[in-house]
Amino acid sequence: MAKIAVIKTGGKQYKVKEGQAIKIEKLDGEIGSEVKFETLLLGDSETGDMTLGKPSLGEKVEAKILEQGKADKVSVIKFKNKTHYKRNVGHRQLFSKVEIAKIA
Repeated sequence: MAKIAVIKTGGKQYKVKEGQAIKIEKLDGEIGSEVKFETLLLGDSETGDMTLGKPSLGEKVEAKILEQGKADKVSVIKFKNKTHYKRNVGHRQLFSKVEIAKIA
């Protein structure tokens, strides 16, 4: 039975399956700790059954934190011609890599 879910975290929504590893916005917690996500939709890809939350179904998806880190650097460059205006800013976004352990 292949269950899928749509979870909400970090102001974004992700479509996940059991055993899938995804990078999301940084979560508080140590590597190896368990976290639960707010679930918006549950579905079964074999039977086609779907359960939609209004607005959510609660915390039905459990995951394990695999890694905490920083993403690659993104350069933001502002430039205006003929006015000697140039700004260069770098940014590295913090992330957490999690593996979906269980979908209820």
